[in-house]
Amino acid sequence: MGLEEHLPAGVALTSIEKMLGLARKHSQWPVTMGLACCAIEMMATASPRFDMARFGLEVFRASPRHADLMIVSGRLSHKMAPIVRRVYDSMPEPKWVISMGACASSGGMFNNYAIVQGVDHIVPVDVYLPGCPPRPEALIHAVLTLREQIANEPLGVHRREIARKAEQAALAATPTHQMKGLLA
Repeated sequence: MGLEEHLPAGVALTSIEKMLGLARKHSQWPVTMGLACCAIEMMATASPRFDMARFGLEVFRASPRHADLMIVSGRLSHKMAPIVRRVYDSMPEPKWVISMGACASSGGMFNNYAIVQGVDHIVPVDVYLPGCPPRPEALIHAVLTLREQIANEPLGVHRREIARKAEQAALAATPTHQMKGLLA
């Protein structure tokens, strides 16, 4: 009767990984990477009408060393690709990338020698944002989608490999009759 244990009021139990995931989820600092017309929509997202400050993203960093989120907005030319990669490499870990617009995601209507056919050829992309150009509301939705991914990511240097292996294991555990429905 008096053997059960009671926690004092105001005590919460969680893991360090969940607590750090919550902190990382709500503290993105984006770097300015506006390449073309989608950058105007990205700038509009920070305006009072859409108020990205509600999510703590009101200040776009000018230095990649102070940022952990790269929003690549617009078409990426082959001349600009090494610079985008250098900016990405200068960002501290953990870092995330949103590919904003059809041109950044797949080259868009520019299927020619001058434009990279998807920014994922240069940097790893976490969230793809379609549209030409996507609306500011869509960018806010992409940021919220990224935040949900960040909250569930494992900690450590090899977090992408761990997440990929977990996805492959889940896919391998799926029965083949369900796989046919997924691939169709």
